[in-house]
Order: sequence, then C-alpha cells, then structure tokens
Amino acid sequence: MPIGADLILHEESSPEEVLLDAQRLGRVVEKAARRYRTPLAFPLMDLRLEKADLLKFAGVAERETDLFHFQEPPPEELVAGVIRAAGRPFSKRIQANQGAVRYIAAKTDLLPVGMLIGPFSLMTKLVADPIVPVAMAGGGVTAQEDEGVRRVERCLQLAVATVLRSARAQIEAGAKAIILCEPAANTVYLSPRQLRKGSDIFERFVLEPNRKVRALLEQHGVDLIFHDCGELLTDMVRQFAIELRPAMISLGSSRKLWEDAAVVPPDIVLFGNLPTKTFYSDAAMPDALVENLTQELMACMAETGHPYILGSECDVLYVPDVAVQIRRKVELMLSCGHCPAAPPNPVR
Repeated sequence: MPIGADLILHEESSPEEVLLDAQRLGRVVEKAARRYRTPLAFPLMDLRLEKADLLKFAGVAERETDLFHFQEPPPEELVAGVIRAAGRPFSKRIQANQGAVRYIAAKTDLLPVGMLIGPFSLMTKLVADPIVPVAMAGGGVTAQEDEGVRRVERCLQLAVATVLRSARAQIEAGAKAIILCEPAANTVYLSPRQLRKGSDIFERFVLEPNRKVRALLEQHGVDLIFHDCGELLTDMVRQFAIELRPAMISLGSSRKLWEDAAVVPPDIVLFGNLPTKTFYSDAAMPDALVENLTQELMACMAETGHPYILGSECDVLYVPDVAVQIRRKVELMLSCGHCPAAPPNPVR
C-alpha cells in the first residue's frame, strides 16, 4: 500500500473545499483505503498544520506562517501559555482533519489513523538555521552560553507542547494509531561525527521529546507508527525501534529494509520503502524499474522473515503535469506486489 490520500483528494472537483469539510475529507481517506486495499485509513500527510496552530497562538499573521522563523529565543511565558491554552479551538483545516478521523471511526470498518509532525521536525521549521545551534548543543554548548542554542531548545519546548495538543485531539476523535513524522531527524540536522563520538544530542533533541508523544499514545491504547524518510545511520534506526517501540516503522528509500530488519525487533512491522518520490520521472524511474524494485524488496524481505508492508517511502503527492505517470506507477507497484516474489534483480 502507498501513503496516497493526496492522489485521491485530487480526483475531487474541488480539493481545497474538501480540505475544510470533515465528512468529504473522511470519504476521501476512506476511498484511498479502499482503492489501495488496506484496512488502514491513512490520512493526508500535511506537516504544516501544527506550525500554523502554534504561530496563530503566538500572534503571527496567517499569511506569514510558512516563512516565519523565531529570530530570538521564544520567551518562557509563550511556552507556558501554549501549555495552559491547550484546550483552545483549532483552525477549520485542523478540525476537518480531526473530523475525518472521527468519520472513519464512526462510519467505516477501517482503522482510523491520525497524523502528526514530530517535535524535532517541527522545531526545525521554527528556526531559520537550526543546524548550527543543534551542532553547538551537541558539542556541549549550553543555552545559558549561547542564544542560538537557547532558541532551538525553547522552540523544541513549543514543538512538544503543540504536538501533544494535536495528538490528544486526534485520540479524542477516535484515532487508534497515529503516524508520527520525523523526517528532519536525520544526518543533515544531526552530525554523524558527533553521534559516533557519543554526543547526547540525538537523545536530548529527538528521542526524549518523542518518548513524551509515545507515552501519551500508550496511555490511551493508541499505536505509534513512526515515520522518518531522511538519511539515517543504522544506529538511529535501531534506537527509534528500541527506544520508541512503534508498532510500525516507516523508512525512506535510502535504507535497505532487509538490512534494517536485523536491528529492528521482530514484533515491529517495517513499512515501505519504494522510491516513490521519483515516480514523477519516467527517466529516473521507468516502469520496469518499479517492477524490479518491488520484486527485489519482496524477495529480500521474505528471506528475513520480518513482518513488513510493501509501500511508499513517504506520501505520494499529486503533481498536476505528471499525475498520470505517478498513478500508473502506484498501480504497478500494487499489482506487482500481489505477484509471487521473484528472485531479486541486481539493481542494488
């Protein structure tokens, strides 16, 4: 199965209107699950919503949301205010998402799945250049010593509070699993050299905030689906699996799932990870290669005996000029995936 609700959304005559209508959006999510023959009702993967929710409370104009970054460390009073005001109303867009989860839970036999951006990834959207202060923090510079470190640490506090607020609302709407997306938790934002030398930056900035989300989900009996399509070290994959204990872990096409099966406990389902980000290009990803990669993944995963779901490396987005090619390759992936696994082709 792909994460492909966006493709189904754009079969509607007015996708923008659907995004604000809980019932219509819920039917789109249901249609995606039926189309891709899965009991999992995966929602749209829109990772902009929590940033907009936070910045609205901070008084930032909606038109400035996408490009806004904190130039100074957010005041502690803002962090406290976000936590105190956790019960405030959500935007119409977010309410429609929550309503779609409620629709799936109440009106279908599908498993209602929620969607969250991870705290670290949200923090990186709040700071113009998080790489340098994160590296400084990884090297031992404290928030008291440097304003940049203080800024990313405060923004991370805001991110945790915002993500937890969104998670609670989706749980209340009936979500039985939630996809937590941490694509920024990768070797671009986190120095491999520092990690190999024993820096605690991965623990402090990624694992600990995500444990708080995991604890909330566990408290309510909701499964965690952890998604990270970034460039990762094998030890990062191992720690995601062991420290966060997701029911499912979804990884990008830079990873070989059959190798990661060796470091992920056998009760955690691996998901993915065909290179669907390149499906738009017939030159980079011709039909024959889609078939080869699908069969290779099936064969290699069968050898491991590890439970997995053959799927996309991330959400499959609708791109107007090449939508036909993208949809064709998704269908090819699905039809090929129902065939007996063939011996892997030497495409590795």
